[in-house]
Amino acid sequence: MEFILTNLPLILCLGIGVALLVLEVFVPGFGLPGIAGVILVVTGIIMTWMHYGVVAGLAVTLICLAVAGISISVSIKSASTGKISKSALILHEETKEMDHEETEAFLGKEGEALTVLNPAGIAEFDGVRLNVVSEASYLEKGARVKVLAVEGNRIVVREIKG
Repeated sequence: MEFILTNLPLILCLGIGVALLVLEVFVPGFGLPGIAGVILVVTGIIMTWMHYGVVAGLAVTLICLAVAGISISVSIKSASTGKISKSALILHEETKEMDHEETEAFLGKEGEALTVLNPAGIAEFDGVRLNVVSEASYLEKGARVKVLAVEGNRIVVREIKG
């Protein structure tokens, strides 16, 4: 117990630093959690070197690298397949594979380009988002389009003028 109380600042620096590095994996860009995590881990390693010598400092460095690597890989695995991936905090874009008969139903339908069609992009028809290819080489986002042909998975559209 005395060992833990004596080394509490060191343990907190290392523990919180690794936790912030794991958090940084889920935050876009290299921001405050990543910078603070690196600073805390380096501070913990320097404190270990100063109090216990070079060998202990190197040992703690290797342990921190191993724990951070394992934690980050487990976090990424959990984010892609575990409870985190089912969380409401993670945005999911639902895509439904359609067979040829379902896409044939869109022949002649009119909709709106949700992205720039250059020539491929996404358009929406009656609330359904589809990957489409424009007959022209380029159409602006928001252009009104009509489905001309369905060739397998390829849905060809043309801009509606006026």
